[in-house]
Amino acid sequence: MKKVVTYGEILARLTPPGFKKMSQTNQLEIYYGGTETNVSVSLSLLGCQSVHVSRVSNDFLGNAAISNLKSSGVDTSFVQKGEEPLGLYFVEPGAVVRSGVISYNRNHSAFRAMEPNSIPWAAIFKDADWFHWTGITPAHSENNFLALKEGLMVAKEMGVTVSCDPAYRNGLWKYGRNATDVLKGLVALSDVFIGGAEQFNELLGTDFSLSDDDFQKGSIALKEAFPKLKNIYDKTRTGKNASWHQIEARMWNGKDIFTCEPIEITHIVDRIGTGDAFAAGIIFGELNNYAEKDTLAFANAACAIKHTIEGDANLADFNEINQIAEGNTSGRLIR
Repeated sequence: MKKVVTYGEILARLTPPGFKKMSQTNQLEIYYGGTETNVSVSLSLLGCQSVHVSRVSNDFLGNAAISNLKSSGVDTSFVQKGEEPLGLYFVEPGAVVRSGVISYNRNHSAFRAMEPNSIPWAAIFKDADWFHWTGITPAHSENNFLALKEGLMVAKEMGVTVSCDPAYRNGLWKYGRNATDVLKGLVALSDVFIGGAEQFNELLGTDFSLSDDDFQKGSIALKEAFPKLKNIYDKTRTGKNASWHQIEARMWNGKDIFTCEPIEITHIVDRIGTGDAFAAGIIFGELNNYAEKDTLAFANAACAIKHTIEGDANLADFNEINQIAEGNTSGRLIR
């Protein structure tokens, strides 16, 4: 069993049932997630030993969040508790021509108060194969940045493979650090990069487009800037409206570009966490030594099926994802 470690905030998501607007309902459904949390849950359900590091509120809501992760098999031994509240966010789902809307309430959450020297990284990475981080975590606070940096340094010393999704969230970087400078330092400690033109341009100050040609040029430029990187993955999305998207993926291994067949999703149930499902699919394929095209197809299929599952995390198992990766998108009833 491969051991994967993730570090990030656990959030409670509140959303109206169905596709109602907030002004229409006096009921809200609750889901637990968060970018890195979603990756951990997905990998656990795929058969990995998932360890999630975080900090939650020391109350019934924090306990519920931990129980939710445990129910998916995630090891929560290194989830701390604090007096601050659990981070929340609210989602008003979109449908067809109506866009979805998200509002965050996480500025004073328990996770943001994480003390960097309180995390026993050496013990956490014992026998670990992989560590995954995203750009959302260092954007939270100085504490989270320092804790993540220390974790990456220990992972490097212990020979743990590191993947990164340096997603830039402008609304989070409020504590004084320059986002580009921070992300550059962290990407330099990583082996696998998940991102495309937007991330290339943020890190390198370039103006690459979404084309395949620019993806290759951007990957080459990124590799020159960060020589430790081995593989670079990107997911692209074309939307007809809020309910109908086409997704496809590509990767560059330092020499060749690989692509996979696009998948069309005509009736989106929930698009939250689809990028996290993609990241988990990449990690799973790499851990199991899949060929490049197979890793890409599996990750794209994981992303696609998450669009059909309510909640933040991809709850699909290996067989459900793999049949889509192999081209079976009929959705026929299995008896």
